[in-house]
Amino acid sequence: MLIDTHSHIDFEEFNIEEVIENARQNGVEKIIIPGVEPDTFDRIIAAIEKYDCLYGAVGVHPSEAKKYNDEVELRIKELAKHEKIVAIGEVGLDYYWDKSFNDLQKEVFIKQIEIANELGKPLIVHEREAHADAFEILKNYAKTKVLMHCFSGSLEFAQTCVKQGFYIAFGGVVTFKNAKTPKNVAQNIDLSHLMLETDAPYLTPEPHRGKRNEPAYVRFVARQIAELKGIDVDLVEEATTKNALEFFGLKG
Repeated sequence: MLIDTHSHIDFEEFNIEEVIENARQNGVEKIIIPGVEPDTFDRIIAAIEKYDCLYGAVGVHPSEAKKYNDEVELRIKELAKHEKIVAIGEVGLDYYWDKSFNDLQKEVFIKQIEIANELGKPLIVHEREAHADAFEILKNYAKTKVLMHCFSGSLEFAQTCVKQGFYIAFGGVVTFKNAKTPKNVAQNIDLSHLMLETDAPYLTPEPHRGKRNEPAYVRFVARQIAELKGIDVDLVEEATTKNALEFFGLKG
């Protein structure tokens, strides 16, 4: 069994039933849909209530931090009590596109970490070109479990995260031919700290790069990690699934 720990299949471009069926045919039995902005929350709730294999998270993506307010905060707290909302996320810092509101991103990140702490929910963290700031905030504020989604840091940073008790999720990027750093991290970080994701519809793995991504393709991520480590892919599937089940409190 495979688990896609991060997949935006609530986006309107997806036919969810077709995506779920294709996922099942490829051994993917559970899919977690992360929140991005308040307007996505209702779609996530509707999807997870309709399909047994779907679970969700609620949170405001750092690029959407300007949309965060007291009303949104109350809504996140209320929705996070849903039995199939298994995390707060995706939340974090993103300095790649626009650095003009970094301080606001930090403020919103901390507020959502505090929600996770209050409710005992794990965190799905989006972090891009903000390694030091994100780690410092998590180290100082997070009192719950942390998953570094779509990990993009160095091996040294990965080791620092693992030492802090964080988990690392890899998606399609690790299959890209020129992705030397992610490959190095995947090869050298123990399976006990890894999870799989697609980040669909983005970052489609080889051999389907250039097409729309979907949960069924998470098996290519597992296969790549197995090749990098020189082990059987079944071991990768078993370990990453075990990690995801325990991290998100899911039943096998």
